[in-house]
Amino acid sequence: MIKTYLFTALRSLWKNKGFTALNMLGMAIGISAALVIYLLVTFDFSYEKGVPDHDRIYRVVSDFTSIDDKMHNRGITAPLANSVATNIAGLEAVAPYREVNDLLKVTVEPNSDQRKTFRNQEKYLYANPEFFKIIQYKWLLGSPETALSAPNKVVLTSKTANIYFPNVPVDQLGGKVLHFDDSITITISGVVADPTYNTEFRFKGFVSYSTIAGTKLQPRDWLLWDNTTSAQQLLVKLPVGANPKLIEQSITGFYRKNQPKEPNSTDDQNYTLQPLTDIHFNADYGNFDERMAHRPTLIGLLVIAGFLLILGCINFINLTTAQSSKRAKEIGIRKTMGSSKKQLVWQFMGETFLLTLMATALSIILAPVLLKMFADFIPPEVKFPGENAWLTFGFLGILILVVSFLSGIYPALVLSGYKPIQVLKNYSPSGNAHTRKATLRKTLTISQFVVAQVFIAATMLVGKQVKFTLSKDIGVRKDAIVFVRTPFAAKENHNKKLFLSRVAAIPEVAMASMGGNPPNSQGMWTSTINYKDGEKKDLEINAEIKVGDTNYIRLYDLKLAAGRGPHASDTMSELLINESFAQMLGFKNPEDAVGANIMWDNNYLPVTGVLKNFNSKSLHSGIRPLVLRNDAISQSIIHILLRPQNASGTSWATALKKVETIFKEIFPEMDYRATFFDESLARAYDTEQKASKLLLWTAGLAVFISCLGLLGLVTFTTTQRTKEIGVRKVLGASVSQIVTLLSKDILLLVGIALLIAIPVSWMGLHHWLQQFAYRTTISWWLFAATGGLMLLVALLTLSIQTVRAALVDPVKSLRSE
Repeated sequence: MIKTYLFTALRSLWKNKGFTALNMLGMAIGISAALVIYLLVTFDFSYEKGVPDHDRIYRVVSDFTSIDDKMHNRGITAPLANSVATNIAGLEAVAPYREVNDLLKVTVEPNSDQRKTFRNQEKYLYANPEFFKIIQYKWLLGSPETALSAPNKVVLTSKTANIYFPNVPVDQLGGKVLHFDDSITITISGVVADPTYNTEFRFKGFVSYSTIAGTKLQPRDWLLWDNTTSAQQLLVKLPVGANPKLIEQSITGFYRKNQPKEPNSTDDQNYTLQPLTDIHFNADYGNFDERMAHRPTLIGLLVIAGFLLILGCINFINLTTAQSSKRAKEIGIRKTMGSSKKQLVWQFMGETFLLTLMATALSIILAPVLLKMFADFIPPEVKFPGENAWLTFGFLGILILVVSFLSGIYPALVLSGYKPIQVLKNYSPSGNAHTRKATLRKTLTISQFVVAQVFIAATMLVGKQVKFTLSKDIGVRKDAIVFVRTPFAAKENHNKKLFLSRVAAIPEVAMASMGGNPPNSQGMWTSTINYKDGEKKDLEINAEIKVGDTNYIRLYDLKLAAGRGPHASDTMSELLINESFAQMLGFKNPEDAVGANIMWDNNYLPVTGVLKNFNSKSLHSGIRPLVLRNDAISQSIIHILLRPQNASGTSWATALKKVETIFKEIFPEMDYRATFFDESLARAYDTEQKASKLLLWTAGLAVFISCLGLLGLVTFTTTQRTKEIGVRKVLGASVSQIVTLLSKDILLLVGIALLIAIPVSWMGLHHWLQQFAYRTTISWWLFAATGGLMLLVALLTLSIQTVRAALVDPVKSLRSE
């Protein structure tokens, strides 16, 4: 029986090769897209799932709120991180850790003939033994209890150990010496295997946390309760059944005991427990790696996969029911010969299953192609069939069953329901355009074009928003500016000043400045600043900190609303604030804020100038209080304004080559990297730019699948109406009239789809735009362009078959009569 079903199914599919190809291609595109999205989603959602008890592990993060803004930081104050273990009850494990910043080089075995130097060795952590109770590693040398219990100890990962000591067995690495930046001697006390699961906690090594207490390493914020830095972080592990909210309240309460909030403060600072598995997704706090996943995007991808699969299923249903009259006699004969409805249902479901199986085989071939097409969006680690091949093929098996059922059940019930007497008398159940089947086909066709037009509208709107964000005036000069990072260490101050002066002397350079991050950057430094007004009210304001010398505001063309720019100074003796800060201090006019004294780090400092507001972050967020200070200790980035390009367009390249030469002379141990400011601004919108590219491909696939179905329908329609077309041509109908006759009904469906797509897409796009503090408008022309484009594509698709049918000699059409 099964053999007969299979043979009959293959014969039927081969007999209708054209429709089989259209159905299979539509399904294959949907299945391959779903397969690629499955691989990506499972990859991202697997992060930290390999950590034991990951559901009880949290990172303590900072939330800052003011009257009209919210700000987040993955770090906390250093004194708080170092006090939680002994002051907060109800925690199973507590692990403060700190990122090692600006580690220029590591020297291996500095006192031997095997001496080797490795540059730019970032991705180290300062950690204590408690860290390994929370994030567990496989130990190849040493033990988690003692390896980091003393100062100046390091635990290397196996990959790093192999790089530093390629021919030394792991058990012989204990006691070997490393030099960090030629100033700190570190002894190897352990080696751990690199994690085999997806995790954010991938580092070159772990330095004992107590090493920070050394005078050369202790940062300025080490004892400051009001200074939050993203480098200083804290992990906690809760007992089974513990309430995270209660722990949050305890930590925040303890912080307030040591850093009391001013009575009239408009700002607030709270601590939140961020689940370990959320670190990979939550851009508010960030992670250790540049690449982060975006949970709403992944959910959107799942929706896209669902829609593409549905479009393929709709194609199959439409084309199968449209061809029902061609199989009516076959069904009548089978029923006359004794076949039951159940047997016929299984026969048609078998055909659908076989077609889906072939489409899946094709999708396995297409999947690697799609992975390459979306290489900018998909991590290189995502490959077919993935780390767990059996899960991937299990997913494909379930997909085959689901798609076969959704695509085949309705056509199978319709076809198996024909009455043998009617079909053998040449009654065509599908011939009446007003039957339920015709209505269903129209509904499904409209649904296809609604989906396609929503994707087109989304693609255009996202592209419009990206263009808006990149072109909006943010109050900062963007063009012809390059910045170069130099060593942060204070001991390099002389060399940094030398580098600055030599760069400024380059003829192609208009101006050079030394400071911190550019005025608009994703990195953030915040601090709490106090002010007491004339009414004796104490204000406590959390402000963003920027650092720059006397040329900084001129180079970036920051406008002064009142007062003057910073004077040259090696120490912090004055401040500039922005208009937003001045308003929060209670000054209606910027001029009134000049001369006010505000307290920072227990020192009163005068406000010498008020800057006009500018966007210091991406346009996702608004403008918040900001302080600009001239502090040589915190300046490590050289900002360079280039002169306009010469006629040959080579002056910028010449200037950057000279900058690189000078850099390598002064900082031979550090890799040179110059970044254009406008490019760093664009990276803030990577998610939107990738989404725009993804939507473009999705819209293209949706339109392509819809047009496959459209082509199949119009092919079937013209075949059914061949004699009618011949008669009309004999009676004088022109080619354009025939084309209009065959196209108008389907084009009407496209128009109806547009009317449905407009409100649906408007609601979705309006909601998406709310994440931006500054956003473009949803213009009427966007929907007009969407509808026009869809009508044009549909018309071109229809013309492939309708023009051909209209040009056929009517003698050939009527020959059988």
